[in-house]
Amino acid sequence: MSHQTILVLDFGSQYTQLIARRLRELSVYSEVLPFNTPVEKLRAKEPAGIVLSGGPMSVSEAGAPRCSADVFGLGVPVLGICYGMQLMTEVLGGEVRRSGHREFGHALVRVTGAHGTTPRLFSQIPAELRVWASHGDDVSSAPPGFSVAAVSATAPIVAIEAPERALYGLLFHPEVVHTEHGVEILRNFAYSVCGCRGDWTIASFIDEATERIRRQVGDGKVVCGLSGGVDSTVAALLMHRAIGDRLTCIFVDNGLLRYDEANQIRTRFADKMQLPLEFVDATDVFLDRLASVVDPEQKRKIIGAAFIDVFEQRAKELGNFDFLGQGTLYPDVIESASVLGPAVVIKSHHNVGGLPERMRFALVEPLRDLFKDEVRRVGRDLGLEREFVVRQPFPGPGLAVRIVGEITRERLNLLRLADKVVAEEIRKAGWYERVWQSFAVLLPVRSVGVMGDARTYEHTVAIRAVESLDGMTADWARLPHDLLATISSRIVNEVRGINRVVYDISSKPPSTIEWE
Repeated sequence: MSHQTILVLDFGSQYTQLIARRLRELSVYSEVLPFNTPVEKLRAKEPAGIVLSGGPMSVSEAGAPRCSADVFGLGVPVLGICYGMQLMTEVLGGEVRRSGHREFGHALVRVTGAHGTTPRLFSQIPAELRVWASHGDDVSSAPPGFSVAAVSATAPIVAIEAPERALYGLLFHPEVVHTEHGVEILRNFAYSVCGCRGDWTIASFIDEATERIRRQVGDGKVVCGLSGGVDSTVAALLMHRAIGDRLTCIFVDNGLLRYDEANQIRTRFADKMQLPLEFVDATDVFLDRLASVVDPEQKRKIIGAAFIDVFEQRAKELGNFDFLGQGTLYPDVIESASVLGPAVVIKSHHNVGGLPERMRFALVEPLRDLFKDEVRRVGRDLGLEREFVVRQPFPGPGLAVRIVGEITRERLNLLRLADKVVAEEIRKAGWYERVWQSFAVLLPVRSVGVMGDARTYEHTVAIRAVESLDGMTADWARLPHDLLATISSRIVNEVRGINRVVYDISSKPPSTIEWE
């Protein structure tokens, strides 16, 4: 089935993915494409509408990203957001200038309208609303044929429209939660302007994904690397639903898992879900290769290479497979393609493009078009228990990136026990689903303490808890002091070898969520 689609052209905004996610939450399928996607390719996708995202540059800067002017003549509705509105203005004959008062944060917007009419994007929306702005340029005059739809005290033109051409622009970000009625504005664009009927649902995705897998695999066999996380589990369930016993799942215990996690995975997948599971204990392989390694990027590369070696060996022992199943998500795909040239590598990525050429498998990636929240909804519809579906993200390299410095069995055991306490108390206090992630980090720091009137010189643990919508940006969670006191007391009293607990109050950016 072909769904009505709104295309989002990415000009480098940190919020681009949020635009697509918000549209999908409105049951409208949305796809993110680079800003310079050829018009012929855009036309071939027969979009119901196009959104131009924000971006970090000024339209007047040398090298600023620009889409083809023909985008505005495709005959489909176009919405420019922030940089997208500025680009639309400049291309179509309006004026953009450096702002005398840059807006970063909340702004109060007043909706106007030609001849007393309500601008189409602001239908059923209050005449004044607080929005989230992030721009250093203003639109000083709208292009010919456009009317001003909204203004603010600091920006002369905040929204423009040319309804007869189905062209619209917003200088603020409707996709972020800080903008009041932002979802309603996007709903007006998708439903009222683009004529979408809302045919993108999780139920339709499950049926269509199952059929796609059957067509792709045919009579072939699939081997799937099962990590124990939500993504790979949901991918495995979809593949099992499509091809049954022609799927084999391999779980590699790398020795870097959380407390008792390997046993839980055996029970959950083999016994409860009845998935065909091969369990490989490769703890010694991973820990031997990681001995004395302290550089975090080197850790990640060693773990990735070791996984491929172990996985490949076991797959060979089990027979011949035609396909490799992976839990690749849409953000993996987007983030692996740079928008404005070579991207700075913060941390090496997994899933996309990580296979050596010698592994000549065709890939089956049933979740490749989904965001994380959509994967969770698919999991619930496929019958996964709620406790598993809502589990917090866990990094592919496991506890290796939560131990700063050298990885040893002793340090792993210390971290597992401390992390177990964090998880138990966070759940008990009702905070587990309120935060994006919460965990312990073992630091390469020892400090003096006093226990039982005796001097100690033992390890330090940091507690990390963050709130986030998608992991792209995050703020440290304001956990209650009583909860932090309980966690600290339990760790120091129950985990022999740790005598100090600290709390991480760093946001992303500038920090990352994981310490390594």
